Formats: sequence, C-alpha cells, structure tokens
Amino acid sequence: MFDFESLCHAIPRQTVLCVGDLMLDEFVYGEVSRISPEAPAPVIAVQRSETSIGGAGNVARNIASLGGRCIFVGLIGEDAAGAQLKAQLAQQSRIESVLVCDPSRPTTRKVRFVSEHFSTHMLRADWELAQPASADIEQELIDAVIPLLPRADIVLLSDYAKGVLTARVIRNVIDAARKLGKRVIVDPKSANFAIYRGATLLTPNRKEFAEATRSRADSDNSIAEAAPDAMHLADCEAMLVTQGEHGMTLVTRKGAAIHVPALPVKVRDVSGAGDTVAAALALALAAGADWEAALRTANAAAAVAVSKKGTATVTPAELRRKILPTASLAAEEKIVASGGDLESHLLQWRRQDLRIGFTNGCFDILHPGHVKVLTAARGACDRLIVGLNCDASVRRLKGEGRPVQDERARAEVLAALEAVDLVVLFEEDTPIKLIAQVRPSVLVKGGDYAREQVVGHEIVEANGGAVMLVDILAGFSTTSLVQRAREGKA
Repeated sequence: MFDFESLCHAIPRQTVLCVGDLMLDEFVYGEVSRISPEAPAPVIAVQRSETSIGGAGNVARNIASLGGRCIFVGLIGEDAAGAQLKAQLAQQSRIESVLVCDPSRPTTRKVRFVSEHFSTHMLRADWELAQPASADIEQELIDAVIPLLPRADIVLLSDYAKGVLTARVIRNVIDAARKLGKRVIVDPKSANFAIYRGATLLTPNRKEFAEATRSRADSDNSIAEAAPDAMHLADCEAMLVTQGEHGMTLVTRKGAAIHVPALPVKVRDVSGAGDTVAAALALALAAGADWEAALRTANAAAAVAVSKKGTATVTPAELRRKILPTASLAAEEKIVASGGDLESHLLQWRRQDLRIGFTNGCFDILHPGHVKVLTAARGACDRLIVGLNCDASVRRLKGEGRPVQDERARAEVLAALEAVDLVVLFEEDTPIKLIAQVRPSVLVKGGDYAREQVVGHEIVEANGGAVMLVDILAGFSTTSLVQRAREGKA
C-alpha cells in the first residue's frame, strides 16, 4: 500500500541500472513571423537554443532528479555530439556513466525548432544511424553491463531503436538480471514483444501496444483484453500502456486492469514524457511500492514533465505537489462542516475523473495507527475524504468525558496531514449518509473490521467501488491512551 512519505525516504537509497539509446537533444527557440521568399517555408528568427541529455539519457536524468542513483550504459560516436554528452553526463552527481564508443556511427542528435510565441514544434532535424550495433560493439555493451548488475536494485532498458538494445544485448541483460533476482523494466520500441521475454514490466505507449498486439487499443477495455496475450508473449508480470491525455492502463497477470486518468495540467511539451514515466516506475518499484502505487507515482511525474518545455526532469518537491495537491493548503481550507460545501469539491474531482477515497472515525487523539490507515487510504486514491464524527456523535458513541478534543481541534489536526485532502464533519452516529453522497471508489477501514461490518460497504460496492482493510498497528488505541492519561500512566 502506498505511503508517499516512506517512498520519498526510500528512493534516495535505490540504484537503477539504465541501458539504452543515448542522444543529444537540442531545442532552438525563436519567433516565426514570415514565409521565406526562397521557398514556401516559415522563417524562424532564432533567439536562443538549449541542449540536454536525451533519449535513454533523459531517463537517467529523471532518476537522478527524483533523488535516486543511476548507473547508465550507452553508446556514442567519435564526434562533437558524443564528446558533449560525455561531458554533460560527467557533471551529473547521481549518474555514473559507462559509454561505449563506436567510431563508425554518429552520436544520435535531434534538433527541434520551436516557435516561442505559439509553443509549437516547427521542424525536427535528426543525425543518426538507426541500425543495430555491430557484433563487436554488442559484445562491448554486454561486457559493460553484466558486471554492473549486482550493484543495481532494478534494471531499466530504454529502447529507442537506435542500435544499442539489439536482440542479443537484450537477451543477455535480461537473463543475467533474472539469475540475480533483479526486476527488469522495458520501455519497448520493437513491435515484437517476444524479444523482451522475461522482463518484469513493459511500458509501451498506445501506438506501440496497438502495433505489437494488432489490436485497436482505443479504450481501456480493449487494452485490458489484448494485454494477456501480449504478457504471455513477453513472459512478463505486467503491461503498462501509456495513453497521453487519456492516462495510463496497467494490467497484471494476477489482478484486474487499473486505469488512472491523466492529471489535469496545461501541456507545454510531451517530449520525453515516457522517459519520466519509466524513471518514476523504476524508482517506485525498487523502493517497495506495489503496482498501483508505482502507477500513480509515474502518472503524477508525467503530469509534471509535460507541463514543462523540452525534455524535462522532475524533482521530489514537484512530484509531492502533484500527488498531494492540497498539502500546501491551510487546515481550515480543507475542512467542511456538516451541511457544508462538499458537493462542489465532488463535482470538480469527478469532472477530472479522479478516484475518490473515503474513511471515517472519531480521531479523538491522533496516533500512529490512525496515520497508517490514512496514508494507506491516500495511496489507493487520488483524493481522500475523511468523515469526522462531531462532538455530540462521539459522546453518544464513547460516553461522557469524550471527546477529549473538540471537533474543530480534531478536524484541524487531520487537515494538517498531507494524506488528507478534505475533512467532512457529520452529525449522525454512522457516516452512511455521507458515504451515499460521496460514492467513493474505495472505502477504507482498519483491519479490526470484517468487510461486512464496514458501514456503507453495500453502497460502495453497488457503485463499482471496493472496500480496503488496512492492518492495524498493534499497541495503539485512543481509548487506552485516554485511560492511561487519566490514570496518570501516560
């Protein structure tokens, strides 16, 4: 279950071995105001240009910017672009690069001309030799990768079909990684998924998936239907299909398909978004996240990346703001009193196709057991609503002398938690009325309940939602804490 704070602390300890096609990305920005008199082509008045490490190198950059460590193996030519990439990679403190040089081929270089005013790509010029590396270079790449495997927590193959990830290189790396018990993620380019056989996870985009499976892949259902055969062909555990503005769909061998919508964002440039997704997935899985948590982390990272110009990287702070967008709000902005403006929040979140979670309780004295349930609940949804019993309700349930803290104090403490997006007070003894209004996708309670005992489970399941029970943390109980305090034993 997803605990973003734990994930943030675990990521800096993870090392990703990334192998793939390195390229130099250059963006030339300028204004387009006229057509050339020499030919019917726009003239761009160049104002500035930027270069960055691209292709699989951008995966490495994102791993480093997210706080992880990356060992990167790639291929360059004996030219100025290769020298520039080697120098730029050497300046990256969290990237250890091992570059094989092939004098017979140019370093892959892509120059994009962008209209500054319209934020539109006008033209792209490529320098490349998109053919498999020679047998000698293949062996150099294999010899470079294999000794590095024991140092990695996870392996990531970033295939741009520029010659590094030949069938032989792929086979040697995956087989060696599996012998060491290392998981392998592949961002594939080949339509023949069988060459990636034995990888843990493949992350094709919708077009790549459609070509590989010869399916339309034009809906979540059609992707879910085609994925099992594709996973069988690749002998992998899961398939993640990225769909741009339509979000992502994950299908695993042992579970139902999970779809997450793209988070609302103003898209400025989609260049390199797949690199960001692969990097975030690798780090999240290496750090111990489950499939859904890794998926949601990658989805949030992609939303940050496409909101920037060029082949962008994502920082932990940016990822935090995207995953926990209400974390920076003042507590009072996250509290809705009984009969308050809950519906406006629900309408906004539903328009964005966000997954809404719900849990409830008295939360009289907040303790680690509560925090565990709340963080697990937030990991299962995009927005978490906490139903909070009002003072009169707590008194009826717990007896005189409770609550210890009044409803406003309890609400403010809950609202101060990053995992909580909204606190809604209710006056009844149970939240059944509130659950009927919210219609959450997931209803969360502690594991000391059975599913049939969870108030509102019938409503949630009738609307296609699920009940999630979180194992309780032994030794923590508000009632026992209050009793100990009153006996002077706290």
